[in-house]
Amino acid sequence: MQKVGGYEEAVVYRSKKVENEVTETQVQNREAQEMKNQGSQLQADEGLGSSRPIAFKSARFKEEPKGNDPYIEITVDVADDSALVQSIKGTPDQEAALLAKRPSFSSQLSSRLRRVSRELKSSFSSSPRKSTSDNKGVKHCPSGTAQALVGLRFMHNNVGNNDGWSGVEARFDQLSVDGTLPRSCFCKCIGMTDSIEFMGELYDALARRRGITSSTITKDELHEFWKQITDTSFDARLQTFFDMVDKDADGRLTQDEIKEIITLSASANKLTKIVESADEYAALIMEELDPSNLGYAEMYNVEMLLVRLPNDSAFSATESKDLRSLISDRLLLTKDGNLMRRGYSRIGYFIHDNWRRLWVLCLWLLICAGLFLWKFFEYKHKAVFDVMGYCVCIAKGSAETLKYNMALILLPVCRNTITWLRSRTHLGLIIPFDDNVNFHKVVATGIAIGAGLHVGAHLSCDFPRLLHSTDKEYDRMEHYYGHHRPNDYWWFVSSTEGWTGMTMLVLMTVAFILANPWFRQNRFNLPRMIKRLTGYNAFWFSHHLFVIVYVLLIIHGTFIYLSKEWYAKTTWMYLAIPMVLYGIERLIRAFRSGYRTVKSLKVAVYPGNVISLQFTKPCRFKYTSGQYIFVNCSKVSPFEWHPFSLTSAPGDDHLSLHIRAAGDWTSQLKALFCRFDQPAAEINHSGLPREDLSQDLSQQSHNVHRMPKLLIDGPYGAPAQDYTQYDIVLLVGLGIGATPLISIIKDVLYHIKQKKENNAEGTESRKKPHNLFNTTRVYFYWVTREEGSFEWFKNMMNEVAENDAEQVIEVHNYCTSVYEEGDARSALITMLQTFQHAKNGVDVVSGTRIRTHFARPNWRNVFEHVAVNHPSKRVGVFYSGARSLFPELRQLSHEFSRETATKFDFHKENF
Repeated sequence: MQKVGGYEEAVVYRSKKVENEVTETQVQNREAQEMKNQGSQLQADEGLGSSRPIAFKSARFKEEPKGNDPYIEITVDVADDSALVQSIKGTPDQEAALLAKRPSFSSQLSSRLRRVSRELKSSFSSSPRKSTSDNKGVKHCPSGTAQALVGLRFMHNNVGNNDGWSGVEARFDQLSVDGTLPRSCFCKCIGMTDSIEFMGELYDALARRRGITSSTITKDELHEFWKQITDTSFDARLQTFFDMVDKDADGRLTQDEIKEIITLSASANKLTKIVESADEYAALIMEELDPSNLGYAEMYNVEMLLVRLPNDSAFSATESKDLRSLISDRLLLTKDGNLMRRGYSRIGYFIHDNWRRLWVLCLWLLICAGLFLWKFFEYKHKAVFDVMGYCVCIAKGSAETLKYNMALILLPVCRNTITWLRSRTHLGLIIPFDDNVNFHKVVATGIAIGAGLHVGAHLSCDFPRLLHSTDKEYDRMEHYYGHHRPNDYWWFVSSTEGWTGMTMLVLMTVAFILANPWFRQNRFNLPRMIKRLTGYNAFWFSHHLFVIVYVLLIIHGTFIYLSKEWYAKTTWMYLAIPMVLYGIERLIRAFRSGYRTVKSLKVAVYPGNVISLQFTKPCRFKYTSGQYIFVNCSKVSPFEWHPFSLTSAPGDDHLSLHIRAAGDWTSQLKALFCRFDQPAAEINHSGLPREDLSQDLSQQSHNVHRMPKLLIDGPYGAPAQDYTQYDIVLLVGLGIGATPLISIIKDVLYHIKQKKENNAEGTESRKKPHNLFNTTRVYFYWVTREEGSFEWFKNMMNEVAENDAEQVIEVHNYCTSVYEEGDARSALITMLQTFQHAKNGVDVVSGTRIRTHFARPNWRNVFEHVAVNHPSKRVGVFYSGARSLFPELRQLSHEFSRETATKFDFHKENF
């Protein structure tokens, strides 16, 4: 039994079809009279204070007649150890006899009622049927009515019901025509515009119930509609749902009607595959509703089906209690009333969570400040200070920081060096290698500030002062600018120092602007001609202007105005080592990619504009799950290299990528492979092959030589590769961003298979792996928008379900196009999913053996789930996907690390 709204909930039973026979003892007249007079006052021990009523349904108990004696029928509501008498039916003489006696309430009756209650609970909690397939049968939830009540919510918490009837009434006044609301405006009026077709069917069901045949309703009728669809009682929700399915209002559901509502629900949830198989799924549900093969089902069949549906929660009921205990014991944050202490605590938490970033950033700022002050005070004591003043100090101080930053900005993009350092050394403990791209951006900001100060001080202050200086003042500057005094601005601009500086400023401005995410990702709604000048290609080519910039920087530093001694011209000193290191990096890339031409083995095109490429693994190519490579296709562009995370595992004999066509280069690559040698019959109207197209090119040797050649460069380090440092891993992926995490899942699965083989051969004790694999538990949460996305990694999901007998990997798939579990628009999909998985072991949404959850996860519950299962452990949290979820996951990782014994280390994949 489960408490719902303060009451102990009894399982729903319809007296029309279900009667429990109490044959072990007869109900005496005196006891029945007591039930009539006093039993109606009995109440459950708990739940009297609840403001939300729960409708209890009655079970009827009949006394077996002796001979020709008529029987007495007593309708009793049983709740825990208490009972409530609803009615007593018998012959008039028997009823009069019962009402004539008024004995006191006996303990014997209470005992018998308790025994009846226990029998009811026992009979209702048992599974009425088992699956005949090899898979496990449906597990029945003990609180069926509570689950069914939640499963028929018609108004979403966040849609339509925010402003209540007052908002609906206001919209009625706006949308009504001559005082009536058209059917077409019904969904907009109640605030559910995202399910127009579904809400239209709801309108028809409500109208049929009230005998309304017109396509318009008045405000009073709308109010009646509103009250019914917002009614929280189970009866009201069940009736509304049944009316939607029962199109002819005959009180019976046929397979065709169920098929129609399945199609409607699937369309509302954007599940096209269910629409295509609506006949099969309607037969499946009808088999559950109509076990007697009557050809129809009635409301009580639907009711019993909803009651015994299992709770499709990601967490067990036992664990839910643990979660509640965890929340109350560990996560109840007490707000400190002292503002000062609260501020100190927040600062302490911030430093603890970001200390590696902070010390690197502080060191960089201190070096920049030290170089600036060094040159500032050096020029303050020179003769030029008397002519140019503090302007020359600012110009020279910023120039020194500019030289330092121009050298430093090359180091974060030395990918081979960073990969080696993070893989072969322990520097990752104090240096945040995951933030190399972010640090590159920070240094670029420092360059922009330094260049602005340097150029601004020279053009707006130094040069004008020099042009307007007296002859006596210029005599001190003659050593630097020559005997002939500059007479205008053009003299400065046309000099070597001038034109190199201005050219560098223009090139760096272009590169800085086009590197901005708004331009790089084409977020601006620009005219088509201008839009071609932005995007990734523009970013890529403009960034390669740095070669010209560094050449000009060395020239500019050689012909510097106020320094004539060679040792004072320090630009080359700053740049020498970083440029040599970066040059070696580029040579290694060019040499490595030149001979790493790979052969395509398999190409598959999936829904969602995704193409999967499987190709040969080069000799001595070693990598770690989570790493990425650069890919070049000369037929698309001979110069462009694009990074993609590997989806294959290190133990595989091939490499694989999943690429989503989201830009010019990826779209051309997808079109190139799609058009390759495809029969015309397999090409659809868009020019692309059908979605289930898959070619095994290894079996078509005559085609291999005609495939576009790919060059690869890598592998390179990424945050996800550090998952091996943790025993417990929490992986979160959004859409195609899950690709590095898929490689991790495959790697864990590979080690599971290897361990199983070693156990079978008895070699585990003698054969130790070179690198000990420590990961013992993996939680994988994949959130995607479309049902077709599950095709991308379908084989991997099935492998996990088949081989992970010890349940090392816990996979949770979420499809956000489906309304959350509990919404009436997905109620039938939930039913269908339950029966299909119980009967055939296959999920109706993903087509895999792993069940799909609906809508978005409750991330706090996810972290609670992990914290409860792994107290006093360190958990590695790896997120790969859109930035929108990043702040929430990072905040939850920090919060749970502070308030529980479980520590969560958060890592984000950088794109």
